[in-house]
Amino acid sequence: MADSNITKRALALALKELIKTHPIEKISVGNICDVCGMNRKSFYYHFQDKYELINWIYYTEFLKTALENPINDSRELLDAICCYFYENREFYAKTFRIEGQNSFSDYFCSVVHRILAEQLSDIFPAEDPIDPYAEFYTDAIVCAIKKWLSIKDCIPPLEFSQFIQEAILGLSQRAAETRIS
Repeated sequence: MADSNITKRALALALKELIKTHPIEKISVGNICDVCGMNRKSFYYHFQDKYELINWIYYTEFLKTALENPINDSRELLDAICCYFYENREFYAKTFRIEGQNSFSDYFCSVVHRILAEQLSDIFPAEDPIDPYAEFYTDAIVCAIKKWLSIKDCIPPLEFSQFIQEAILGLSQRAAETRIS
């Protein structure tokens, strides 16, 4: 298993290097393999395509670490996500531009949706459908993060996280007030 992770990390580093100077669409599996001195069979043994490699990078660099370390609430998680993306903004600004099957954007949406659905299930009564709310908030958060990362001199991560939290809380409070009336 250790050899597998060494190979995957080498492929990840190669992709990260290539993304600095090439658009993702122009990077081939062959290019990635050339940079780290591996053959294409090695790549395909571990990953279906370069998009799965991008998802693996996010999973191992952020998600796995976040799951292993105690995060007290969704606010801390959002702070951590924003800080991670800010530190790696060149890489993720480019990866978010790709849409479609196996894209990082779709993968990240699914991760955020699962987290939000779990959070919302604690708030809404069991008879209320949670999925439409989770989809709405997922789309809003992911779209905001994509736009934020695309700005050259984007605001600092904790300031951006605070903005998202205030926007969501304000909207949620209005929705709750409307439901009650």
